Parts: sequence; C-alpha cells; structure tokens
Amino acid sequence: MTNREVLISGAGLAGPALAHQLHRNGFVPTVVERAPALRDGGYKVDIRGAATEVLKRMGLFEAARAADTGMRHVTYVRRDGRQLARLDADLLMGRRGDDLEVMRTDLTRILHDATAADVEYVFGDAVAAMAEDADGVEVTFASGTVRRFALVVGADGLHSATRRMAIGEVPLRHLGAHISIFDVPDDLGLDREEVFYTEPGRMVFAYSTGSGAPTKVGLVFGSESPVLDRSVIEERFAGMGWQVPRFLEVLRGTRDVYFDSLSQIELPRWSAGRVVLLGDAAYCPSPAAGQGTSMALVGAYVLAGELAAAAGEHRAAFGSYEAALRPYVERNLAFGRKMAGDMVPGGRLSLAVRNYGMRTLKYHPLRHQLIERITRPLHEAANAIELPSHPMAPAV
Repeated sequence: MTNREVLISGAGLAGPALAHQLHRNGFVPTVVERAPALRDGGYKVDIRGAATEVLKRMGLFEAARAADTGMRHVTYVRRDGRQLARLDADLLMGRRGDDLEVMRTDLTRILHDATAADVEYVFGDAVAAMAEDADGVEVTFASGTVRRFALVVGADGLHSATRRMAIGEVPLRHLGAHISIFDVPDDLGLDREEVFYTEPGRMVFAYSTGSGAPTKVGLVFGSESPVLDRSVIEERFAGMGWQVPRFLEVLRGTRDVYFDSLSQIELPRWSAGRVVLLGDAAYCPSPAAGQGTSMALVGAYVLAGELAAAAGEHRAAFGSYEAALRPYVERNLAFGRKMAGDMVPGGRLSLAVRNYGMRTLKYHPLRHQLIERITRPLHEAANAIELPSHPMAPAV
C-alpha cells in the first residue's frame, strides 16, 4: 500500500468518519481542527437512506440510535402563540425504517470516541499552506509546525480553506435565504417538540430534545445577497409576534451564534493532485436539504473504500470516488435547491394555503399517503446510491 499518511482538515462529521474508515483499512490518518476542542452546540441532523447503512457497516449505528432525539410533535403557532396545528413529528418529517435524527454534538462525539484511541487529533491548529511535490504534500500549520503527508483531505466545511488553497476561490450558489441558530433559556416547556411560526419572507422555529437540553432557536429569512452581517437579523425580524422579541433579546447578549447563507457548493472536480475534498467542502447541499450529514457519511465511506481498493494510489481512488458519488450528490443538490425555495413562503396567499393544509392534515383519511407522496423526493435522494462492497476490516 502507498500513500498511507493522510491529513484530514476538519473534525466535524466528515473528517472523523473518514478517519475511522481509513484506519480500519491500514492508513494512518491525522485530523487537524482549528477549534481548541470538539465543537459543542449545533442543531439536530438527519441520517437517512444510504447513510444509515454506512453507520451499520462502521459499527456505529446502535450508538447513533441510542442518541436519537425522539422528537414527538411539530406544532405551528399563530402570531399570538395560539396553536394552529400539531402533528406527529415522524409523520410530518417522513421518517422511515432506520432513519435517525440526532444532535450534531452527539454524532460528533460518537465519531470522535470511536477513533480517538487510533487516530491523531490536533486541536487548536489549522493548515496555513501546502506545497505538493512528486512524493507528497508539505503542510505548514498556523502554529508554524511543518509536516509531510502523502495526501490531504479537506473536510472543513462550506467555507473550506483547504479548497481555497487547492483550487482557488469558488463562488457559492446562494439559494435566497439566511439562517441563524442559537440557544435560549429552556423556559418554553418544550419536551421533544418543535414549534414553527411563519410570516411572509421569514420563519422562526424552536425546539428542545427534553431532559434539560437547551432550547434551540432558528431564524430563517429571504435574502438577495449571499453576504450579510449578523446585525441585519434584528431588522429582518422586527415586529414579529409569539416569542420573537424575547429571542431577539437573547440574541443581543450571546456570542455563540451560527449565522450563514443557505448556499451550495458545486465543483467540476473534487480533487487537485494529492488534495481531495469531502462533505460540505466539496458538495454542500445547504441546510434546506436536510441531507448534509448523510452526504458527509456516505462520502467518507466511499472515499475510504476507493483508497483502500486502489491500495492508496490516489489518482485512481479520487477518480473512482467521484464517479461513484457524483450522481448521488447531484440528486441531493437538486433536492436542496427545491427545498430552499419552499422554506420561506414568499406571500400571504402561499402562507395561508400552507397553514390550511397543516390545520387539516391530521384529520385527512389519506394523510399517510399524502406525506408519503410529499416526502418521496427526499427518500429517493437519500437512497440514490448503491454503496460499494469493498472488502473491509471488521467493525471493532
């Protein structure tokens, strides 16, 4: 086997998942993460279709299932807080079979714990420069440390620095909205329940997974520009009812806020020389798709398998990785674009139609068939790949 020493930039979900599979196949991965420790916080993420099979092959499905949020209800409220509709969470979200929903923090911890004994993690540092030659890549870290690796994997997200160093600046495909997520005090009385309040052009949601977990609040609004400052949030949500004024008051006093555009990454190639991109760094579908975590897991599994099948020969492995994964990625990117368009109602008429549908859905005799039809594109996208069956080391 050649090219055994692999540097992975990013200790979110894609990076540790890849490290897990690379180690099992005889590679020596190192994971570098800019943050001083595993990142806390984040929101709940879905694991569907092919990604659940990946977790099973990794030997981590039961740990992930034990961390399932167990969300029970989705409630829609009016401006004054009165209930508009209340629906079963699994029914509305179209979950099937072994589909899971877990907190991102929990899945990150599961992947890290499964690799910590066998994989070198370097926290509080980052790749600052790369110089590739015929035998490998000389990497200079922000700390000043210089090390050599055979291959480098960029698993460092939508705004990937690895991607920028390897192939240059790439414009994001803005999907017409921004999202902000932050914690608020757990005083809404939510117990494994999510609440939505929507007005034309803007949507607010809040949920808690119970057991003393913090309440997560999300603010989504339509936007023409992909680059906006966090200061616009208060302006965009001024005048809304329900709990929004209190949420904005909490927002003013917190620094731990996720704020970004709903954007996608689309690249003609996912590799350049000895550098390859993975997960959101290569094919971010945007949070609107609800498929980013699943795509990261599937991508990590396929990339590790192709490197193992090629005995580390990176040119063959990177080509096979892209050939196997690209149809699945394209299907999910298309689904993400469609969902972004549906995420924030543009006018009062479309909002009124949606609200009427939510109010009457639970009484409809064919509600299960209706949800099945509505969520079919999601499940088709989630299963739009036949996972390769490379010989793998047994799960440990």
